[in-house]
Amino acid sequence: MTDLKQLKIFNNLKNKSMNYSTIKKTAVAASLVAALGFAETAQAQTPTVFGGRSQYRTWSIGVQGGITTPNVLIGGNNAFGQKVGYFQNKVGEYYGLTIRKQFSHLFGLELEGNRGTIKTYNHDLSGPAQEGQFNARSAKTSVNWAGSLNGVFQLGTIDFLRRENAVNFYAKVGLGAFSYNPVQYANNDFTGTVVWDQKGNWGEEVIGDRDHKGDKDYRLGMIVPVGVGAKFKLSEVVALNLGYTMNFTDEALLYGPNRHGAGKQRYANVYGGLEFTLGSKDKENLTFANPVATLYDELKDPSLRNEVEALKQRVSALEGTVNELSKDSDGDGVSDKFDKCPGTPAGTVVDGSGCPIKFPEPVVNNATEGAYYAPIQFEFDSSVLKTESYSTLDKLAKELRDNNSSVTLDGYASSEGTEAYNLNLSKDRANAVKQYLVNAGVAASSITANGYGEANPVSSNATEEGRVKNRRVEIKK
Repeated sequence: MTDLKQLKIFNNLKNKSMNYSTIKKTAVAASLVAALGFAETAQAQTPTVFGGRSQYRTWSIGVQGGITTPNVLIGGNNAFGQKVGYFQNKVGEYYGLTIRKQFSHLFGLELEGNRGTIKTYNHDLSGPAQEGQFNARSAKTSVNWAGSLNGVFQLGTIDFLRRENAVNFYAKVGLGAFSYNPVQYANNDFTGTVVWDQKGNWGEEVIGDRDHKGDKDYRLGMIVPVGVGAKFKLSEVVALNLGYTMNFTDEALLYGPNRHGAGKQRYANVYGGLEFTLGSKDKENLTFANPVATLYDELKDPSLRNEVEALKQRVSALEGTVNELSKDSDGDGVSDKFDKCPGTPAGTVVDGSGCPIKFPEPVVNNATEGAYYAPIQFEFDSSVLKTESYSTLDKLAKELRDNNSSVTLDGYASSEGTEAYNLNLSKDRANAVKQYLVNAGVAASSITANGYGEANPVSSNATEEGRVKNRRVEIKK
């Protein structure tokens, strides 16, 4: 069957034309392949913002210092104050370190550690003396250490389209722990008698039982830092970092005993510091990466612009070739490149080579078995209708519709191949004719399609000329 298949392929190809649509699709596909190849080459040569973290510096360390205040911007009374207006802010010192890994130009993770003091006082006593409590005018809390893991969200990087000038705005939120000890004083300037100090007595034993104190200097609590800030790029390595953080705790004793009992305390810190980016200076700092600005800079790069211009010229040349191949002077649907019969009149039905197709007129035979049209012929091993059959089938369809009549279609095949294969092929040919008539508006119920294989040859199968005549569908009414 190998030779039969090859012959089938040859015959099918012979009946197809290279039209404008095919040429255009081929050219567009070639253009896309060329463009993709160019894009891959350009990406390999010139890193872009979309190329991955390996092309950037992503690690940094920072040092910072600032002040603390016992209030936060969103409000809320500090539990040490007895009345509204009595509570007074005092500033304490605060300093620390950060280590940060930037995962994209929008997000990074930061490990932050701080220590310092928080101060507050009242104009009056914090309350009437009760077993030595609530009789302090000021409190100073020593934060031995505070550590948290923060998610840092880049809100926007203003690049000014120049790498050496950049400002980055960010927000952060985290979760951590801190160690602290509050001391309360009788005076409002953190001097005089110490009225409350648990240093050296903290521990699990102190909770709910003051008679069995612990032996720890500091109390451990949970902290949730939430803040905003801005970074200013000073060089490829150093950036100025300014920020404000509100620290929410789960501690009621942050400033010592108070009249509000279990109320959770909070404090804030304002800081400034320097951040140092680690890694090779040849790589850009991902913290200050701006995709839009990077794309702009790359488009301004002379070498890339030259490559883009070269690609545009190649595409233009390819478009010219497509236009030349698609030129169809006589408008018959076959381009001049493949038109063997140029100048055919408008509206002429042509074959794949552009030459007019001569359609045989339907033949009516008044044989004893009934009138029928000329048989519909098929190519070797094919059930695809030839274009020259359309005229005959259109007239048959009109007659069937107008007269509301029925038709029988008998399919046949030549003797090449097995009988079983040829029987199926003959059925396919009859059904191909039936489908054409149905598509032309004939009711499927009025059409009977049969397949008889190699039976009833009208000519000898010993010659190719005879076999051609046997590849047919007979139309009987």
